Amino acid sequence: MPIFEKIGGFENVSVGLQWAIFIVACLIVVVGAFSICVAIWLAIKYISFNRTMNSKNISGSDAARQILDKHGLSHIKVSVVGSLLFGNSYSHYFKKVRIRRLTNKKPSITSLAIGAEKSALAIMDKEGDKDMRTRIILTPLMYFGPFALIPILVVGVLIDIILFNFTGVVTIIAASLGILLYVISFVLSLMVLKTEVKAQKKACEILKNDNMATDAEISKMKELFKLYNIQYVNDLILEFLQLLLKILEIAAKIQQNSSSKS
Repeated sequence: MPIFEKIGGFENVSVGLQWAIFIVACLIVVVGAFSICVAIWLAIKYISFNRTMNSKNISGSDAARQILDKHGLSHIKVSVVGSLLFGNSYSHYFKKVRIRRLTNKKPSITSLAIGAEKSALAIMDKEGDKDMRTRIILTPLMYFGPFALIPILVVGVLIDIILFNFTGVVTIIAASLGILLYVISFVLSLMVLKTEVKAQKKACEILKNDNMATDAEISKMKELFKLYNIQYVNDLILEFLQLLLKILEIAAKIQQNSSSKS
C-alpha cells in the first residue's frame, strides 16, 4: 500500500521505495533522539568530571608531557587549542597532542583522562601498532570520502543532463562511486574507534602503573570513555542513515523521471 501517494513529490514512486524511505526516516528520528540523550549525558559527565580535581593536581597537558617524555617521545609537542576543528587529538603528521583549552585549564579528572588517552595514541604510533599504522596511512581517505560524495554526484548529474539528456545512467554511476568512497570512509571510522578504545585502555594502565590516578578516578575515566565511544558509534550510524535517505530520494526522483518519459 503506497504511504506517500497523496504527498507531493512521491507520485509514480514504487511502494517498496516509499516504504524504504519511510523506514529510514523513522530510524533517523529514533537514532537522532537517542543521540541527543547520549550527548546530554556525556556533557553532564564531562562537565562534572572536569569540575572534580584529580588527586595528583595535574593538568591534561602536564600529564601528557610527563607520559610522552617517559616513553621517549619528547619530540611530540603538547599544544592547547580552542578550535572545534581539531579538538582533543593526536596528529602523527604534525607530531603533536592537542588538548582543548576548556579541558586543559583545570587539573581535573576529565583533563587527566584526555591528556593520557591522546598520549597513549602517540605511544601506539611509536610502538608500530598495526591498527594505528593503518589508521595513519588511510586517514586522508577517511576524511575525503564524505566530502567527495556530493561533488561527485553533482558532476554526474550535470554530465547526465548536458550530454545524455538525463538518462540516469551517469548519475547512478557517480552515486555508486560516491557511496563506495563513503562506505570506505565509514569502515575506516570504525578502525579509528578501535584505536581509540586501545588507547583508552593503555591510558588507564599507564595512569595506574605510574600512580597518576586512583582506582576511583580511573573508574570515572572509563565511564567517560564509554560515553564517548557510544556517541561516536551513534553519530556514524546517524550519518549513514542520512546518506541512505538521500540515496533513496535520488532513486525516487530517477524513478519518477523514468515514469514521466514512458
